[in-house]
Amino acid sequence: MAGAAPVATGERLSRFHAAWRAVQRLSVLLCCCLFTAPVSAQLADQRSESDDESEADVDVRSPRACLNRFLDLSRAARFAEAGRYLDVPKARDASRAELARRLRAVIARRGKLESTKLSENPAGDLADGLPASLEKVGSVLEADGLSEPLRMSRGRADGIWRFSSATVAKIDVWYAALPDRFLIERLPGWLQRPGPGDVPRWQWLALALATLVSLMVGFAASSMLRRGLARVFGRTRTTWDDRLLSRLRGPITIGITLSLVRAVLPFLYLYEWADDLVRKSLHGLFLATLLWTFWRLVDVAAEIAWDSPWSHGHAAPRALIPLARRVGKAAVAIAAGLVFLAALGYSVTSLVAGLGLGGLALALASQKTFENLFGAFSLGIDQPFREGDFVRIEDVVGTVESLGLRSTKIRTLDRTIVSIPNGKLAEMRLETFATRDRLRFACTLRLEYGTRADQMRRVIADVESAFRSHPKIWSESVVVRFKELSESSLDIEVNVWFTTSDWDEFIDIRQEILLDIMAIVERNGCSFAFPTRTLHLPRAELDARRTTT
Repeated sequence: MAGAAPVATGERLSRFHAAWRAVQRLSVLLCCCLFTAPVSAQLADQRSESDDESEADVDVRSPRACLNRFLDLSRAARFAEAGRYLDVPKARDASRAELARRLRAVIARRGKLESTKLSENPAGDLADGLPASLEKVGSVLEADGLSEPLRMSRGRADGIWRFSSATVAKIDVWYAALPDRFLIERLPGWLQRPGPGDVPRWQWLALALATLVSLMVGFAASSMLRRGLARVFGRTRTTWDDRLLSRLRGPITIGITLSLVRAVLPFLYLYEWADDLVRKSLHGLFLATLLWTFWRLVDVAAEIAWDSPWSHGHAAPRALIPLARRVGKAAVAIAAGLVFLAALGYSVTSLVAGLGLGGLALALASQKTFENLFGAFSLGIDQPFREGDFVRIEDVVGTVESLGLRSTKIRTLDRTIVSIPNGKLAEMRLETFATRDRLRFACTLRLEYGTRADQMRRVIADVESAFRSHPKIWSESVVVRFKELSESSLDIEVNVWFTTSDWDEFIDIRQEILLDIMAIVERNGCSFAFPTRTLHLPRAELDARRTTT
């Protein structure tokens, strides 16, 4: 027990160092993103400017083209040029670029555009019920749940479509209601540029940073929580709580991390679709962690049942524990599949109802599967053998490696694996060597025909005495008898049992006994016989053979 504390401390230190190295790598990656992002933004600006020079002749006469042009320029942070697509009063002409920036933020956060439905005709859609010089390009969702239209109007002089004066007049009101307005006005421009999915870079970086910090706090909180629970559980006499705490280390850490990310999410001000994606991802990870927890609980329950005194006193139910463990994990896997289908939008209720309607077809198609499954339960209840037993199943001899739901695997003496379906195995002749309480030693001693009767009596008596004096002999049945006069030997039958079920111990005993038998035969002046045959010829024939030679 003295060395247990240093080992446990060393394990905790190694886990801490591994976690710290992972945090360091994530921190370096995040710093690289932060320092390389301004350079990437500058290069993107240069590319966009060159693209703009090559697209000087782009047709911006239709509502769709004008809207897309405004969006492209605002994404590139070229708000001075994007401001040309706003119908700004002359009194606010100097704030055209600022209005374009604010409109871009409003559209990104609260806007829903209908660019694919807009007309490509420079005259616009004349059948939309609006005046000929006015087009609705989308809407803005306000804080109270109502929506305001986004409209563009056609200029009389140049024919270019711009956001209408009524829309421009509401930009400041919409912008003032944005929840992340404080950050938009203070963050560097390169952080506000659109990233993957048209989401600002600062939101992606904030999400990565929040995940990193949550992971660090999750490791620390999980360690503190488990340390506190370990002290409480250490005062109890039971062991299941200690095993449960050890197995749930990973799920506890992941659960705390996901809870922290979920709590921080409202402060990241993610765009609607990005926020929805992250929330669904967190929900899926929560479910995965929950299923992971149940998976570990099945292992802990099986281990506790296997080591309990009750199971040691009831051999038949104990043999079902490994099978019940596999069934429990299969149930968790099925539940995980149903949860995954439900997350994808499929109706689990309809799926279960469909399985009920198709139950007959499923039963017919899975007849062999159910036969093997019930065969596994039959073998577990009847318990002809257990995992680890040395068995003979018809012409297969080996050790039972596993009793599965479909088949039983036997490791043969040649180290190969033989799989036998449980349905067939339940009907086969099974012989197990593991339940033997003693092992039999049987052989025939063959002595030469030159052995005298008194020598034979001494050999039989000495051999029987050697057996009866052995400490492992089963004295109720020791058979050492003169059996018969065979063709080339005098046969002594030996049939005894040794009170051991350990095969390695038995072969050592067998070797010792055989050496004692050899010494007894030699000490009495006898010899072991080997197959011989004596050929007797008539004397006349023998004389003729001698004369011929």
